[in-house]
Amino acid sequence: MSDTYLVAEIGTGHEGDLARAEELIGAARESGADCAKFQYVIAREIVHPRTGAVALPGGPTPLYERFLGLEQRVDFYAELSRLCERYGVDFLCTPFGVESARALHSLSPSALKIASPELNHTELLGEVAAYGLPLLVSTGVSRLSDIEYALSVLGRDRVTLLHCVTAYPAPEEEYNLRVIQTLQSVLGVPVGLSDHSQDPVLVPGLAAALGAAVIEKHFTLSRRGTGLDDPIAMDPTMFERMSATVRRVDAVTTLDPHHGSSKAIAEFEAEYGRDRVRGVLGDGVKRLAPREAGSYRTTRRSLLATSRIERGATIRAEDFAALRAETLAPGLEPRYAEIVAGRVARESVAPGEPITWETLLGRRT
Repeated sequence: MSDTYLVAEIGTGHEGDLARAEELIGAARESGADCAKFQYVIAREIVHPRTGAVALPGGPTPLYERFLGLEQRVDFYAELSRLCERYGVDFLCTPFGVESARALHSLSPSALKIASPELNHTELLGEVAAYGLPLLVSTGVSRLSDIEYALSVLGRDRVTLLHCVTAYPAPEEEYNLRVIQTLQSVLGVPVGLSDHSQDPVLVPGLAAALGAAVIEKHFTLSRRGTGLDDPIAMDPTMFERMSATVRRVDAVTTLDPHHGSSKAIAEFEAEYGRDRVRGVLGDGVKRLAPREAGSYRTTRRSLLATSRIERGATIRAEDFAALRAETLAPGLEPRYAEIVAGRVARESVAPGEPITWETLLGRRT
């Protein structure tokens, strides 16, 4: 068994400052990370300008405007890649749409990351599948059928799934870590963990004991920082504790391939209590976690109008986009985009409103 691959999710925590980015990359490497991950933000690829304020770890945030402030030119990401090379960690970045994916592809990355809300973003999935690169794909706020759909577009040869609970922070008792083994068995691909829980040891250590191929954790220099994810991220001391625990579990499972997993779990039970550990391990049935269930349709992508569509007009591809609805009403799944384009609107739709079957067929009277 090889060592678990550790990803420090820096995201947009650099806030556009390359000096801060370098400090984060260096600290991640010193804390045991194999990889530093970032996010290529283009606001219009993610949410609609009318989204308004969204509850985030740092408080209510006007999301579109905040994303606008985080946008950077492709040269910035090229420099991030060079800094990662200098510090001896892998560079990884998340695109949120075709434009950011193509910009990242121009940098010749060794891999790409797809975030949980983009698991149904058909156009993006098709774009990155064509690159032939290894992909890390998070599976938060999803059902098994959603994961199977994504794999039907991406293929399975180069995909590693990351079990995830899309909540910030995520309650440890909702993690149901045995889903890692379920996905490995049912889907036949490597599976890891994208973890938003707050104990730096328990959930990552148990995931390693269950054979997680990758563990990703948000990383910050200080949890009192101003980055979007700083309040729930691991600081260098916390990340180092996680790294040491995961490496210890790796050693146990490597030395004893048949019984190492159960030995490591028994150690956690002795430290944290049997009931708490069993609560984190769960039953292995892939389902929406309680903290995710209410935002299933609004967190994932759906078709929203980007310009006004008048009743009786032919709907153009540029009149709508696959966006995270967040505070807005969600529309059709992105897979129906080709059906929508070219159809006549039976109802008027304002910018930010959902494209629904009623938009195409009209309402029954």
